[in-house]
Amino acid sequence: MATRILFLTFLAITSSLALASDPSPLQDFCVADPNNPLKVNGLVCKDPKLVEAKDFFWSGLNVAAAINNPVGSQVTPVNVAQIPGLNTLGISLARIDFAPWGINAPHTHPRASEILTVLEGTLLVGFVTSNTENRLITKTLNKGDVFVFPVGLIHFQQNIGYGPAVALAALSSQNPGVVTIANAVFGSKPDISTDILAKAFQTDPAIISNIQAKF
Repeated sequence: MATRILFLTFLAITSSLALASDPSPLQDFCVADPNNPLKVNGLVCKDPKLVEAKDFFWSGLNVAAAINNPVGSQVTPVNVAQIPGLNTLGISLARIDFAPWGINAPHTHPRASEILTVLEGTLLVGFVTSNTENRLITKTLNKGDVFVFPVGLIHFQQNIGYGPAVALAALSSQNPGVVTIANAVFGSKPDISTDILAKAFQTDPAIISNIQAKF
């Protein structure tokens, strides 16, 4: 009897866990239909009879992006917005180009973990653990090296070489999202109150106003 109760309890727990996870796709593919006005958690499927090879294709990841901006980097995303066939598949890519000493500023991906491969150059990368420790974990990467950034954690990359650098990132979402910390905090619309930010950063409101003006 005790064994039966234990088995039923285990079954109930595992069933609950299964219901809490994302469902597996129930068809071969669900090519996104961006013209459909219906809003769902993802994008509405295009009629499979109208699907073509171009729905699973995008070209241009070999092209270096312009990096003459204040941070010295540029991200070229390849997600469901570029390839409609990625809809429901839970994967995407991004190319990141760096000028010498350029940075991919501290940011998070709210819906994805990231695995980054250095194609050219030398990068200093890192992420910060959550508030229980706020521990910085960093590593210097060279060509061919790979590093993982866990979902939701603040992370960054910096080109520490004297020439351009290139990295390729794979992400565990068709639409991983990105929250660049400085842009979100100092460039929100409307502005977060200077009083709130001054207290949060333990500084003067005038300094906050000066930073906000840059964003």
